[in-house]
Amino acid sequence: MADVTDATFATAVAERSHTVPVVVDLWAPWCGPCKTLGPILEQAVAATGGSVELAKVNVDENPQTAQAFQVQGIPAVYAMRDGKVVDGFVGAQGEAAVAEFVQRLLPTELESEVAGLVAAGDEGSLRRALELDADHEGAVVGLADLLVAQQRGDEALELLERIPETPEVRRVAALARTGGRAGDADAEARLEDLLGRVKADPAARQEFVDLLEIMGSDDPRTAVYRRRLTTQLY
Repeated sequence: MADVTDATFATAVAERSHTVPVVVDLWAPWCGPCKTLGPILEQAVAATGGSVELAKVNVDENPQTAQAFQVQGIPAVYAMRDGKVVDGFVGAQGEAAVAEFVQRLLPTELESEVAGLVAAGDEGSLRRALELDADHEGAVVGLADLLVAQQRGDEALELLERIPETPEVRRVAALARTGGRAGDADAEARLEDLLGRVKADPAARQEFVDLLEIMGSDDPRTAVYRRRLTTQLY
């Protein structure tokens, strides 16, 4: 169980739900039914042994998250998988109903097999996972990453077209287009070289953006060069 805020929701719930189903409990300290439902939810989720996770959001302190779910009454409970709401209910529920709600989120036998193959991470296992689930995000990204390391960028890009864009998809695609080059010591030199050409040369602009994607938002240089790119273009 985790207490989630507006600031941590994207990582702790939306992104996390691509790995494991997350039950979001929207509550408030003044809400009597919330106090009754909370322990029931915690018990039902704990019974899954980690196959489902619980995120609690105090709607009084985190209005952005409440607004995103269009909450009109609490307790409100939503289940998220792969970044999307897949189930939910509003109002207090009994133990049996809550247990059934949580159990519906448990992976099927096929999903468990695919997850095991993706966790193995070798090319053969990832290809087998995609035979079972052609659009499995973890398998697609994992295999694309391996292909990039083998200098098979075109194959990686074709594979990534199967799934919606996410930060990780953008990162691997950027690596594929740049030949697997990371944001290494000469990244700034390459960015400086490209900067004067980004407005007139689409290929230079794409490489510039890809290098920033590889460097990542945690690199302080990324924000600086994004601003310089905007200035150069506009």
